Amino acid sequence: MIDLMPTSEDEAAAIVRAHAESGRPLAICGGDTRSGFGNAVATEDRLRSTGLSGIVAYNPGEMVMTARAGTPLAEVEAALQESGQMLAFEPMDHRPVMGTSGEPTIGGVFAANVSGPRRLIAGAARDSLLGVRFVNGRGEIIKAGGRVMKNVTGLDLAKLIAGSHGTLGFLTEVTFRVPPRPKTERTVVLSGLNDAEAANAMAAAMALPVEVSGAAHLPLTVTWKFLAGKLPEGEATVLRIEGLPGSVNVRIEKLAAAMSSFATVTQLEQPDSSRLWQEIRDVLPYADGTARPVWRVSVAPGTGHQLVAALRLEAGVDAFYDWQGGLVWMRMEAGPEAELVRRYIKALGGGHATLIRASAEARAGTSAFHPEPEAVAMLSRRVKEKFDPAGIFNPGKMG
Repeated sequence: MIDLMPTSEDEAAAIVRAHAESGRPLAICGGDTRSGFGNAVATEDRLRSTGLSGIVAYNPGEMVMTARAGTPLAEVEAALQESGQMLAFEPMDHRPVMGTSGEPTIGGVFAANVSGPRRLIAGAARDSLLGVRFVNGRGEIIKAGGRVMKNVTGLDLAKLIAGSHGTLGFLTEVTFRVPPRPKTERTVVLSGLNDAEAANAMAAAMALPVEVSGAAHLPLTVTWKFLAGKLPEGEATVLRIEGLPGSVNVRIEKLAAAMSSFATVTQLEQPDSSRLWQEIRDVLPYADGTARPVWRVSVAPGTGHQLVAALRLEAGVDAFYDWQGGLVWMRMEAGPEAELVRRYIKALGGGHATLIRASAEARAGTSAFHPEPEAVAMLSRRVKEKFDPAGIFNPGKMG
């Protein structure tokens, strides 16, 4: 495979135009940390954004940053750390679970709409995105949105690009919100709840006026893998509170008191709390060096545990829950069992199952993306035809 790494938008546009004219497909990527995701399609050329790097504009007082798409995520986060700000959506690092290397890029984060535990209150990556610049499938340079949230049309287009996995355009620049970083955090740990009991406890916690910013349940099969086994024995249901120290102290005590009616309650202080949520974010239990299939399933919070219980009757499956139970990370012991997984999701009211990891053989026979309803699929095809009429961008990452 030939890596094409333009150092300017004009160069990127010329590359795309040449491929569109010849009908040759282009694999679009940034730091290549999610290689293997999607369904493989033979292509000789890979268009990478890593030559388009650097922070273009950043004024902490405006709480907005503009960066070229190939800027390493670590560089962005270091600049934000220095100014006491953050990416509110807490993007996951896919390298551990997917067994990849390279450096995640800020463009890749938005292209894949990568969001972590704080999505509960901060929204997804696309909700922080204010504007984009990209090259469409005709080789045209497009600008949408800007440094303020006034251009509704542009903002919608930016959100459309977010999560499109490079199928609609080659991102060259992104502008996004960067709110203040919480001064401290603490986590309440409920011990010994089964999956259904944990779902009830998390729902009760989210209903309290204490601003829980993370709610996850770690069954017994995975608890020992977090914090190097330092969590209390048994299942762990974990609830995070962030903010100013005085406020966190008051809210954590209210939360702990309310949760004591569900289970035994303990607390984690800042260092361990931060580490725990990073490990949850990066799906640590399944960063096991294998190619056993891993699913990322989004369902209604109250049905996640029902899905896992149903699947366990017919397949070998391990799982844990984020987003108050609405995000289920599942590792299958054998094949992906895509038909079974999606059939149960439909029976429980709907959702989305995305195959994040699997062997090349398993991916070849499994649709990585959840099938869209026909009306939505028709709209997606029309959008794809508008942005990429020759169909050259990332054909393996279409739903």
